[in-house]
Amino acid sequence: MPKAYKHIFFDLDHTLWDFDKNSEETLEELFEVYSLKELGIEAFEDFLKTYRRVNDQMWDQYRKKEITKAELRATRFYNTLLEFEIDHPELASTIDADYISKSPYKTHVFPHTHEILEYLAEKYELHIITNGFSEVQDIKMEHSKLKSHFKHKITSEMVGVTKPDPKIFTHALRLAGSHRNEALMIGDNLAVDVIGARNVGIDQVYFNPDRKPHEVKVTHEIQNLIELKNFL
Repeated sequence: MPKAYKHIFFDLDHTLWDFDKNSEETLEELFEVYSLKELGIEAFEDFLKTYRRVNDQMWDQYRKKEITKAELRATRFYNTLLEFEIDHPELASTIDADYISKSPYKTHVFPHTHEILEYLAEKYELHIITNGFSEVQDIKMEHSKLKSHFKHKITSEMVGVTKPDPKIFTHALRLAGSHRNEALMIGDNLAVDVIGARNVGIDQVYFNPDRKPHEVKVTHEIQNLIELKNFL
């Protein structure tokens, strides 16, 4: 017999809001604006690949509390440029500021995002749990026409911890007025969203559009958001 869920918690980036597509579009614009090819970066693809690797490493450090938000913001583009032997802290700071100001206004979402949210909103209370920075997540949700579907938006900055820390999930349950057996967490990151939710007794949906192989036991796994209709 299916569980009687009442509250659905979604991750935002990489689950609803297509972070990679929106980020790439913004970075390509900035690559041209700041003439990075003239500074020695031959191809945008090289810049993108290097930035993603550096940024992913630094976000991992941020989640582990090894660096602060300010340190992440101050060094991710500096470290990226440095790999191309461009030692220019002022340029890196300017690119970061422009990236933060432009990328949240991009509106690419995953296929069927709006359709599935409209469907689910008629049956459940929907909420967001995100590690993203509060000031940009609000803009993303507003401009991508996601905001109206969600009752609560819980960010790591609000709670003082990042997923997968149990405190962010228990805070979300408390705010929503939900028992853990009434809740379902949907996200793209096995360690952060799926295992994080599982560790506090919340059922999970692993959103795995690229069909990445894994051996983690999950409550449900989907490749397309529309598949949520199969069990919700």
